[in-house]
Formats: sequence, C-alpha cells, structure tokens
Amino acid sequence: MTETKRMIPVTKCHEHHPWPSTAGLRWLIFNAETNGFNMCIRRAGRRVLIDEQAFFQSVDSQNGIEARAANAGF
Repeated sequence: MTETKRMIPVTKCHEHHPWPSTAGLRWLIFNAETNGFNMCIRRAGRRVLIDEQAFFQSVDSQNGIEARAANAGF
C-alpha cells in the first residue's frame, strides 16, 4: 500500500501547525534556493504547497547538523 503525502497550501499551514508562521514560510520559500527549502515546496500553477513530511525531515536534518556542530565545538 502506498503512503499518501499531505500537501498543505501555505495559506492553510497555520490551521495544521502553530509553527512556522505564514510569514516565516514565505521567507523560507523566497530563500529556498539558498537554504535548501526547495526540497519541501511543490508548485501547482501559482499555488505553493508544502510537503509536510519533507518539511519535518528538513527540520530534523537541520537540527542534527546543528547538534553535531555544537558537540564538535563550533
């Protein structure tokens, strides 16, 4: 059985999760090429959708990188 991805429109994300704010998401999207967030967004015409699973994987991987850097004394 295949798992269905949940794609959430940016304007509706606050209804599903308290963080990040809509403004924060828009900043992440605007800077997606430099911050790696492009892996979390999907575009359907003018509509921008957030791949919920990819978003949380991205957050977890960023936290892992920061945790390793902190433990290494950076």
